[in-house]
Amino acid sequence: MNFKGLTIGVPKEIMEHEFRVAAIPDTVKKLVSQGARVLVETGAGAESHYYDSDYKAAGAEIVGDCAAVFSGSDIIFKVKEPLFNTAKNAHEVSMMRKGQVLVTFLHPASPANHSMVKELAKQGVTSLTLDGIPRITRAQPMDALTSMSTVAGYKGIIMAANYLTRFLPMMSTAVGVIQPSQVFVVGTGVAGLQALATAKRLGAAVFAADIRPDAVEQAKSLGAKIVDTGVSHDIAVGAGGYARQLPDDVLDAEREAIRDAAAKADILVLSALVPGKLAPVLITEDMVRAMASGSVIVDIAIDQGGNCSITEPGKIATNHGLTIIGMKNIPGYVPTSSTWMFANNIYNFANYLVKDGSVSIRRDDEIIASSLVTIDGELVHAGALEAMAAQSREA
Repeated sequence: MNFKGLTIGVPKEIMEHEFRVAAIPDTVKKLVSQGARVLVETGAGAESHYYDSDYKAAGAEIVGDCAAVFSGSDIIFKVKEPLFNTAKNAHEVSMMRKGQVLVTFLHPASPANHSMVKELAKQGVTSLTLDGIPRITRAQPMDALTSMSTVAGYKGIIMAANYLTRFLPMMSTAVGVIQPSQVFVVGTGVAGLQALATAKRLGAAVFAADIRPDAVEQAKSLGAKIVDTGVSHDIAVGAGGYARQLPDDVLDAEREAIRDAAAKADILVLSALVPGKLAPVLITEDMVRAMASGSVIVDIAIDQGGNCSITEPGKIATNHGLTIIGMKNIPGYVPTSSTWMFANNIYNFANYLVKDGSVSIRRDDEIIASSLVTIDGELVHAGALEAMAAQSREA
């Protein structure tokens, strides 16, 4: 009875076009069987085809008012960061209270989320961000970032193909052969590799760049032609095989190295991330201008600030004749599959976090320490603090 005495709240997501939910009937049943009381907001899972009757059958209480879900819960499960609720004329953070625990994707290093995480600290909320979970063996069942990156890479290509003004595969027609579109993926982690695989299956010519040798080899194994970034391997790879934050002069050189390939791309997929840090800007506005009109950029890194300097967070915009996809919830467009994955990830994380009916914030634990954002009225996330300091210096 690990969750005995605890109330878990699952509010409906309010981000535009966000169709996921943080729990499914199967995970609710597990929570209830372990002693939890589970509050699910009315209609929270409907868009991902998990319905109130199913939650009720699993043991959840269906609550009509989101404020009651927030106020009545010890732990809040969410998919996306707290936002301003126009229907309530109040921010979701204001509905939370001191000592409450929030588990979600906060992306605290992103400038768009700085004010929100500061407010979480002021409210005394203990918040943990799922994008901070390290990619280590024992954390795999709770690694929501990997799960959602898989979805984002797949759906990002599908969305790009929808906006692209050209065919993706080579087409033999009565009037001649149309060459395949070129897809260039920058950053071949989980999302980038899935984007490459999907684009390849759709018949595109695929190109890839990454500063990490292992990631380059994986991209090559999927049939991608590699664009050399020129970044020395000894400064490219950090702990756990992740990309390191690069000095400005090295970043400048990397931009120049990928400039020509970016200009030739019909679809440019950007998924280069540094864990817990602001995403590096790899595509500048003048590089966008060099791309052919009608091309598409998918900035999968937008949750952490984005890899393109002119991506508009949360929007699909037209700029310099290109479509630039900056949606912050691409996995939300594959809601049934992504919700199933996410709900199991967050359940496994909560089961790790809770010990014998109480939340145990073990700050010496690698998984918890790297995902902890606010606690005891303080903002403690290193990447967020670093990004805020950098923003202050620039101002």
